[in-house]
Amino acid sequence: MGCFFSKRRKADKESRPENEEERPKQYSWDQREKVDPKDYMFSGLKDETVGRLPGTVAGQQFLIQDCENCNIYIFDHSATVTIDDCTNCIIFLGPVKGSVFFRNCRDCKCTLACQQFRVRDCRKLEVFLCCATQPIIESSSNIKFGCFQWYYPELAFQFKDAGLSIFNNTWSNIHDFTPVSGELNWSLLPEDAVVQDYVPIPTTEELKAVRVSTEANRSIVPISRGQRQKSSDESCLVILFAGDYTIANARKLIDEMVGKGFFLVQTKEMSMKAEDAQRVFREKAPDFLPLLNKGPVIALEFNGDDAVEGCQLIVNEIFNGTKMFVSESKETASGDVDSFYNFADIQMGI
Repeated sequence: MGCFFSKRRKADKESRPENEEERPKQYSWDQREKVDPKDYMFSGLKDETVGRLPGTVAGQQFLIQDCENCNIYIFDHSATVTIDDCTNCIIFLGPVKGSVFFRNCRDCKCTLACQQFRVRDCRKLEVFLCCATQPIIESSSNIKFGCFQWYYPELAFQFKDAGLSIFNNTWSNIHDFTPVSGELNWSLLPEDAVVQDYVPIPTTEELKAVRVSTEANRSIVPISRGQRQKSSDESCLVILFAGDYTIANARKLIDEMVGKGFFLVQTKEMSMKAEDAQRVFREKAPDFLPLLNKGPVIALEFNGDDAVEGCQLIVNEIFNGTKMFVSESKETASGDVDSFYNFADIQMGI
């Protein structure tokens, strides 16, 4: 018994005219648009303002090298970005799915978001950073860090395309591979540093088409205090559970708390299992276990005198009916914060 398909192929071959050659097979990968590396590179520029508009990089790798006194804006998401041998440059990078690596750069000011951030053989960099993992410096000096602060309409979608959460930002938790005894190779920028004084909005006609704002209350990434000295002994932990409005509720709660004079210390978005809930929620764990299956939680730490009471009032007034975990008292709040973020650091490998 023969194979039907083999007979059909044989018949097709016999029916083809002798002079007609068989067409080569077309595969999906043959039809992909060819990528020219030069479209994803700025090299050897001096005294120029250049950039890429939203949708023009679309997750490709990007290289910036040998640039001097340039303003460079990448308003799109990318796979990785390497920046080599640049001097006195202003650089904005939209969300980077993998790593951003600075090598042999000096006197640069940057705003960027990425999964991994590394600096080697650099000096005098000022970086407004959103980084999902611990930033690393090596053989570098006078590196200063601030919290990412930037907005344009496409940016939130680009974070999603890059697989980054706006709530996972360890911008101030720096690891120095090559510390020098008695010296500090890195520090934090002043808390009142204005991002536009460092990385100004572009003024060229092409790049002005991107509707950028550097106002703190519009920043896609919540502005946190990170490792800075806390203003009070009292903190409060809030955990929001996955749902249709979780991100919007988290942003609204941050706006309300900051508006009342409290400080956002740190944020985190991650999945929790039943055993994790027991460790963090303790005797209240059974109340929250069913909610963990819906998706990742978002945790917020607020700081300030009467932070617990202030947070409870806002949650009860504005989010009544939405189930959240809120620290019960000043006495238990510090334990709540430690329990969650110690667990989070272990999970994230920090």
